[in-house]
Amino acid sequence: MARYTGPKTKISRIFGEPILGNGKWLNKNSNPPGQHGEKRKRKTMGEYALQLREKQKAKYTYGVLEKQFRKTFEEALRRKGVTGENLIKLLEARLDNTVFRMGIAPSRPAARQLVSHKHITVNGMVVNTPSFQLKAGDVVGLKEKTQGLTGVTSQIKGKNPKFNWVDWNESTLEGTFIAYPERESVPENIKEQLIVELYSK
Repeated sequence: MARYTGPKTKISRIFGEPILGNGKWLNKNSNPPGQHGEKRKRKTMGEYALQLREKQKAKYTYGVLEKQFRKTFEEALRRKGVTGENLIKLLEARLDNTVFRMGIAPSRPAARQLVSHKHITVNGMVVNTPSFQLKAGDVVGLKEKTQGLTGVTSQIKGKNPKFNWVDWNESTLEGTFIAYPERESVPENIKEQLIVELYSK
């Protein structure tokens, strides 16, 4: 299965929330996709369907494919603490997600592209792996040549103050991954316990 590159609104309509963008079109048409839309009779989802739906939502939100997502879950399972919370922490600590949280890129796909095209450094070294796991204290920045590209720097908005696990310095164009976030600080509407139950079957 390849990474999804289709209409973002279609995915948002499946889940009924703006998981891949600002969701401005959801106000116009929030019905699930399909030929008959709202008129189509849909069965009440069972336990497995709810669990699968939650996993799919997390995968689409963070732009992770199945094999990588399972590896992340297995790592969360090995760590001490609550597995579901560990999973969210590991997803948040991905380099592409951190670039997005710092406001360097306007979206996760855009952040992934910056990383893949070798525009991002970690502790002074160029890293082009979007799934690279950051540790507390790691410094993320733009490569020196990239700092002169207005197409990249014009997209920088700076971090949202509510994301207190990352820091961003506008003058040096560098940010710090301070620590793994607490679950209540992560705004994504993901019921991670359902994902744990799905993989525990």
